[in-house]
Amino acid sequence: MPGGRLTQQERQQISLGLADGLAYAEIARRLDRPTSTITREVMRNGGPATYRADLAHRATERRTHRRRQTAPRGPEAPPQAHGRDAEAVREYEEAFTTLLMQQGLPKMMSRVLTCLYTNDAGSLTASELARHLQVSPASISKAVTLLESQGLIRRERDEGRRERYVVDSDVFYQGMIASARVHAQLAETARRGVGLLGPDTPAAVRLENIARFVEFVGESITRAAEQARDVLYTKPETSPNGTTTPRSGDA
Repeated sequence: MPGGRLTQQERQQISLGLADGLAYAEIARRLDRPTSTITREVMRNGGPATYRADLAHRATERRTHRRRQTAPRGPEAPPQAHGRDAEAVREYEEAFTTLLMQQGLPKMMSRVLTCLYTNDAGSLTASELARHLQVSPASISKAVTLLESQGLIRRERDEGRRERYVVDSDVFYQGMIASARVHAQLAETARRGVGLLGPDTPAAVRLENIARFVEFVGESITRAAEQARDVLYTKPETSPNGTTTPRSGDA
């Protein structure tokens, strides 16, 4: 599988593929590149609707130039905890960030959330986030405010009275329950339209079907979240081949 940075010609092929409505996987196959590489490239440079090969190539050159200017001089950067490969961790963080962006989160919110998810402590101060992501404190402040308003993170004060931003396993449960509430609200709104438009009209039938569908999905999400909540707090056991499995008796 080819490595290295995308060339300008490859970016032009990506642009043509997007114009033809090709999926990321198909573009990646034609370029003999990982699908994640194409996904990150497009999402990092405006998304499929506004991606332009020339602008993307110049933006990459600028980012590379900035990295060279800000690269630490003299001693090497401190090693990753637990002997982790720093470059592999960085690539993983980019992939996770891209996935969150595809789910609808803005880029900076996605970067902050990824940073918290992949931090062993699950909590960082604003200055630690800014230093790790190499962005301004103002960017961090805006992102964490929005993340907190959506219930994706919480804040607490440590012993030094500094504010720390925390992500824990229960965030996934709360997010699922919030999603179920949105489905319930959508079902209720759709059913109000049924009464307004007349129960036998095509529009009302469509709205009733939407209401039944999202109501069923919302109820299923709630049941699944309640049944699976304990999984978030189960420490998996590592098998001899390196895979993880739930402890005996866990469901």
